[in-house]
Amino acid sequence: MFNNDVWIEILKSISKNKLRTFLSGFSVTVGVMIFATLNGFGNGLENTFKKLFADDATNIMKVIPRETSLPYGGFKSRRIIQLNNEDLIGIKSNFKFSIDYITPIIERTTLVIYKGNSYSYNLRGVASSYQFVKKSVITEGRFINLLDIKNKNKYAVIGKVVAEDLFKNSNPIGKFIKIESKVHKVIGVFMDEEGEYEESFIYVPYTTRQLVENDKDKVDQIIVGFNKKLEYESAELLQQNVEVYLKNKKKVSPNDKNGIYVQNISNDYKRNTEFTILLNLIISAISLTVVISGMIGISNVIFFTVREKTKEIGIKKALGATPLQILNAIVLEAILLTTFFGLSGLIMAIGFLKILKGKSLEENYFITNPEIEIKTGFFVTILLIICGVFAAILPARYASKIKPIVALRKK
Repeated sequence: MFNNDVWIEILKSISKNKLRTFLSGFSVTVGVMIFATLNGFGNGLENTFKKLFADDATNIMKVIPRETSLPYGGFKSRRIIQLNNEDLIGIKSNFKFSIDYITPIIERTTLVIYKGNSYSYNLRGVASSYQFVKKSVITEGRFINLLDIKNKNKYAVIGKVVAEDLFKNSNPIGKFIKIESKVHKVIGVFMDEEGEYEESFIYVPYTTRQLVENDKDKVDQIIVGFNKKLEYESAELLQQNVEVYLKNKKKVSPNDKNGIYVQNISNDYKRNTEFTILLNLIISAISLTVVISGMIGISNVIFFTVREKTKEIGIKKALGATPLQILNAIVLEAILLTTFFGLSGLIMAIGFLKILKGKSLEENYFITNPEIEIKTGFFVTILLIICGVFAAILPARYASKIKPIVALRKK
């Protein structure tokens, strides 16, 4: 295998058929490049899904009230469903063995004033358990607690962007800001991996917000954090049971898909994961087809080379070369070609993905950090070697069976 004469002979053989070798090898390069690039895009899409779900808990359900589309229980259609604190208590008591926490959400866009400067921010009225939903990191102070909810304290936890806008480089903890017409004390600052959008929010106790709005117990949404130990089927059943419970309570038709919507985030995560796996399988199938066509081309190149060297092979066999030696030389040539052109495609794909990597790709096409995993690169390399062997099998067998006397007679 490491005989210098064999390698010199292989290189001479390739140099005699430069154009034919290049055209056949180019299809391998293209095939591997397509495979590696699309695989990188697939990984980038998967990274986007992971990023979207990493910042939030996935073992949650969102209860979203809507407008009914069917008449039911003496009520007409197009009735706006409203959730309230009683629904929070009902869900918590009826499904206490399946859920870990529950929090309402009251979301508004509000004007915030500090020392004469006014800014517009998004505000959420939430419970203390909301920190498990968003997984925001408290960098200063603390988050809302149960006592704040009970006492309806006018406290605020502000995002990093809000802190920088209002307080510049000073410490915001203990300072007072005016949210609309009510003064709130800043008790915490948080940061969020989702970036500036989430860090532009202000969190206040939901009971405080209800008091400010003179709404005794209305909420916009309810988020239910179910037990992480629940199997997928059990979580799906819980979702259905919560929906049935609320529809009965709110007099919404069981067949009405619009009145109350319960979104299971774990279902979305599972569907996105399955979509990514399917996409990668399709990419692999397409790319493998292109690579196989390249292998056929290289096999033809080797076969033509063998036909041209029939007399030379005959002389070698007459001088004592064994069929195994002849076969090894042919296989090595095919492995060299497939590995060279294949790795060229892999390197080109890596370079292409590095050029494309950036914010614009993430924002416009939802592809985050497209890259090829080391295990994928290793797999491609092994695949190329195996393909090289397969590409050489037929021509190598033909060469090993050439009889010296017949070969020497050919002109």
